[in-house]
Amino acid sequence: MDFSSKLLENAVYEMSQLPGIGKRTALRLVLHLLKQPEGQTERLSNAILKLRSQIKFCTNCHNISDVALCEICANPKRDETLVCVVEDIRDVMAIENTSQYNGLYHVLGGKISPMEGIGPQDLTIDSLVEKAKKGIIKELIFAMSSTMEGDTTNFYIYKQLKDIPVNTSTIARGISVGDELEYADEITLGRSIINRIPFENSLKSH
Repeated sequence: MDFSSKLLENAVYEMSQLPGIGKRTALRLVLHLLKQPEGQTERLSNAILKLRSQIKFCTNCHNISDVALCEICANPKRDETLVCVVEDIRDVMAIENTSQYNGLYHVLGGKISPMEGIGPQDLTIDSLVEKAKKGIIKELIFAMSSTMEGDTTNFYIYKQLKDIPVNTSTIARGISVGDELEYADEITLGRSIINRIPFENSLKSH
């Protein structure tokens, strides 16, 4: 792709580094920004810069937040004895949209994937185990995607909790095998949480 401007080429290159954005799409987006009022482009740039420099991670659940303790963890109406274990913030948003869950979350920041070089030490599993040891949590709900990596992560955490008196469950398989939570419709995901099953039962089905 030949460019008449080095500035344009650089902008297209950086835009194309975003997931799902190819060179042609990046060019279309950059040209669109050039047509917009300068103030709109500045607002976009400032929003991204502030996001990168000011964003925080909740000290309790590791969810993305503007402050040290996210709104969910800070809400006294949430059930702190119930914790839903998810991969990332997209899963928190998907479950919250169902309006069927009133507990807290624990965001792992990914899932165990040897193929991608991601091990247990790269996730927030240790802090989850330490949290369970405090005795406040009565039930942990595994809400990982129904993939091999998701199942591996669930089983690893389950083994780490074997000596801790806490119930473990997993969302019902209303979610198709191989599906990511964020793509499930709200009704199906909501029912999967309500109809969750003991994690031990899910092991018997493998």
